[in-house]
Amino acid sequence: MSGLRVLKRKGRKSMDQTQKKEAAVVLDSCKSSGAIKKMKKDDESQSKGKKTCDLVSFWELPEYMKDNEYILSYYRADWPLKKALFSVFRWHNETLNVWTHLLGFFLFLGLTVANLMQVPQVADLLGLFTWSIFTSAQRNVSNDLKDFYLGTTELLDLGHNLPMKTDVSSLGIPATRWPFYVFLGGSMFCLLSSSICHLFSCHSHSLNILLLRMDYAGIVIMIITSFFPPMYYIFQCEPHWQFIYLGGITVMGMFTIVTLLSPPLSTAKFRAYRAMLFASMGLFGLIPAVHSVIANWSNPRRDTIVAYESAMAVFYLTGTGLYVSRFPERLKPGLFDLTGHSHQIFHVFVVLGALAHYGATLLFLEYRDLVGCEVNL
Repeated sequence: MSGLRVLKRKGRKSMDQTQKKEAAVVLDSCKSSGAIKKMKKDDESQSKGKKTCDLVSFWELPEYMKDNEYILSYYRADWPLKKALFSVFRWHNETLNVWTHLLGFFLFLGLTVANLMQVPQVADLLGLFTWSIFTSAQRNVSNDLKDFYLGTTELLDLGHNLPMKTDVSSLGIPATRWPFYVFLGGSMFCLLSSSICHLFSCHSHSLNILLLRMDYAGIVIMIITSFFPPMYYIFQCEPHWQFIYLGGITVMGMFTIVTLLSPPLSTAKFRAYRAMLFASMGLFGLIPAVHSVIANWSNPRRDTIVAYESAMAVFYLTGTGLYVSRFPERLKPGLFDLTGHSHQIFHVFVVLGALAHYGATLLFLEYRDLVGCEVNL
């Protein structure tokens, strides 16, 4: 009996040890399984993070980002905001799209600050935008300015009375500047919103749609505000024409913005339609342009102003045509992925067109400073 009890105790002890070993094996197995799962999870997250910040091809893009099938590679897709922000210093197919308008923004910001500090003399700035053929005209106008002020001083010193009807410029009252700054502000908004759109639209579908709408609104605002200086200064003595032309372009702009708020119109399918809306706003300016030339016929700078505004029209229309036709990348898909594709050229032409209009605006402003409207005193 005692021997049987001993055997039973040994059997129980053996079973307990066996169970403990099995439990330890199971525990080790669970730990190993958990570690493996954790390693897999870490690997997946690392590979996912790596994939998020890799440049991909056109065929790997989500559908909402497929805009130009002739640009085949160097895309960013579904990047975190921080990575998208710092990609401004990384080489991809949007790098030059960002920088062309970002530099344009800082250029116009500098011009705005310079004008706020001291309104520049047009004769000192024309050399930046025109050929030497106009230099003699610049000197003539500078001399005319001196003669004008000397004549006015002599007139006041002699104590001559002002006539009942006089030109406000003879009173030394400069033209108001707000239309000039409206144009500069509109240009800066357009250029900055475009840069932001190209930098961050790779983040998500919802942000992509929002930024595209902001980009289109910026283009419309730039077109509208570009009308303010010429229409205001040329027709300063005829306020009803100011109201008609500025009111007309503003209504067209509001209609265009509301139309482009529709998400489908932000897709590549409606690229030509969007360009048509923008071009129609610009072409609306032909009517007041012809009227302006007639009304401004006596302006000694008329030909220079027309040259500037013609250059602006050529830059804008050429850039838009390249953007719609996707030239030159359609000739050799993949060759212009990083540099030289149509959107980059379009951006450069937008900045050049805005600079040409800036030069014309300075001339409008100078003329209105010299030649005011007749008022009853």
